[in-house]
Amino acid sequence: MSGENDLIKLYSGRILALAAAIPHTDRLATPQATVKKRAPLCGSTVTVDIMLENGHIADFAQDVRACALGQASASVVGANVIGRSQGEIESARDALKDMLKSDGPTPPSPFEELEVLRPAREYKNRHASILLALEATLEAMDQAAQANCA
Repeated sequence: MSGENDLIKLYSGRILALAAAIPHTDRLATPQATVKKRAPLCGSTVTVDIMLENGHIADFAQDVRACALGQASASVVGANVIGRSQGEIESARDALKDMLKSDGPTPPSPFEELEVLRPAREYKNRHASILLALEATLEAMDQAAQANCA
């Protein structure tokens, strides 16, 4: 019973509010890159459309089919991703991974609201879903940058 109560506590009101308010859910008409990532354990998916300008995200869209934790993460990412460089997204992803895997520090600004997901560190089967939005964004940035160089 304790495990079930812990899981219920994990889905806090703030996580559920973020999951209910995911920004940038309309797909881009002509993205420079589109990437779909899937979390193998739970089947959650995030598809990201991206437009880059001078190495920064100029436009962004996401289609999120994930648990509430993955949705909350995508909500924070979507609210803060426009105008960010690849280095900033990598830093956020790496910090989020470290926070989940070894109780590391909160991701840097403007992604500090990912702190709300810290209680999920005990649920390793949820980590991949939580990381999907940032990982899809990074892969889309790579693809868009390569397309711009071609």
